[in-house]
Amino acid sequence: MQNTKFLVKLTRVGAHGPQYLLEIGKKAIKTTSERKLALLMGKYTAQDAIDCIQSARCVGELVPIKISAESAPKNCCALLTL
Repeated sequence: MQNTKFLVKLTRVGAHGPQYLLEIGKKAIKTTSERKLALLMGKYTAQDAIDCIQSARCVGELVPIKISAESAPKNCCALLTL
């Protein structure tokens, strides 16, 4: 059985490549260009993150990732290890 988790992919105006959400803090967010380090989360949490981050300069999108149920994290957020 497989579960689906989501990454938040950010495309910024003037940036060379896509960025992925790494960490959400109270004052700022951290992004990374390495997909393997991106934060995995459920669909509703990822959608909320996109709604908070999205602006005129930054467009967010959900990227679905299939993971096996045996290796699925017990909590809602985990680091992607490919």
